[in-house]
Amino acid sequence: MKKTESFDVLIAGAGASGLFCAAQCAKRGLRCAIVEKNERPGLKLSITGKGRCNVTNNCDADTVMKNIPRNPRFMFSCLQRFAPADTMAYFESLGVELKTERGSRVFPVSDRARDIVDALVGECRRLGVVFIRDEVIGILTENAKASGLKCKGQTLYADNVVIACGGRSYPKTGSDGSGYALAKSLGHTVTAIMPSLCPMVCAQADECAEAMGLSLKNCTLSLYKEGKKKPVYKELGEMLFTHFGLSGPLVLSASAHIDNIDKYSYTVVIDLKPALDEQTLDKRILRDFTEDANKDLANALRGMLPQKIIPMVIGRAGLDPQMKPNSITKEQRRRLLETMKELRFDITRLRPVDEAIITRGGVSVREIDPSSMASKLCEGAYFIGEVLDVDAYTGGFNLQIAFSTAYAAAQSIAG
Repeated sequence: MKKTESFDVLIAGAGASGLFCAAQCAKRGLRCAIVEKNERPGLKLSITGKGRCNVTNNCDADTVMKNIPRNPRFMFSCLQRFAPADTMAYFESLGVELKTERGSRVFPVSDRARDIVDALVGECRRLGVVFIRDEVIGILTENAKASGLKCKGQTLYADNVVIACGGRSYPKTGSDGSGYALAKSLGHTVTAIMPSLCPMVCAQADECAEAMGLSLKNCTLSLYKEGKKKPVYKELGEMLFTHFGLSGPLVLSASAHIDNIDKYSYTVVIDLKPALDEQTLDKRILRDFTEDANKDLANALRGMLPQKIIPMVIGRAGLDPQMKPNSITKEQRRRLLETMKELRFDITRLRPVDEAIITRGGVSVREIDPSSMASKLCEGAYFIGEVLDVDAYTGGFNLQIAFSTAYAAAQSIAG
């Protein structure tokens, strides 16, 4: 590789957005190169969705925007041009069969994230994209225009430079926040970097540890912020107990609404029986207690609750697990019912950003053209994917952001 080799497009980062942008640029006849410090491209993409890769969500563009808690309007233009249906059609055209699961989440039929990575890398290679293994340490500029990338091993030149370095989550995969420094070097504002889609540590960690591994399939989670009467997040779905607190899809999505946890306290309230109002649930409890009048309370509740959570519910209600249902008073039954409908957990902190699925914060979207992902401060520079201050809930929405922003950039660069 010559030190002065020149390209039409240089892309920093071989993640989801970088690979897809490269393929789209090359498809339009542009000479394109990706600079990636990892030996293998798509490393983070290969572990997403627990190795299955939730590649998008089978919904319309408006639904995607409703699942983006911060700066959703910024995504309007690029989602109109490249929506989830386009993502699905694209991967199927590359030979990856897809399936839609609960919550309209789209996965490869094979349940192998590697198939998505291989399809993207294979398409890039077929189209002549050059892969350069090196570490980007700076953006070259000339007359206030991006002109290339300075790497540890060489200097590369291009008419257009795309920053697709990702955020700061999963740093071992290469998402180490280096893109933020590159943005700042051009004068861009980088908003506060925080973990998002992240498990929560609870004050009641000991109780959670007792129920560790239990997955609640149909519960309602409400997140309350100190000083607000209404929940800042409320949704029906699935969650998981861990040794430190709470995790699972509902918890991860709720974490996107936690701001300044050092200043404000947050409480999670779980409704274990969202399909039943209090009156109906009370009748159900009475019926079960009548049928199991002489059993221990802990055994009598097995028809209503998962076994692992029964000790927590009984303890929170202030009852004895060995007491008989026929001896329980109306007041004790009310406490039991209230506990089932409002199981509360005080959130002390989020797990570290290294454990977050994505990063909240990034390059300020006020300084990026939403139709092209072009920098408003430096001609020829583009920012796509997680490096931007746009993040979404779980369900394939974050990868859709990566693909839509990459498509917009490629389309703009190709003219």
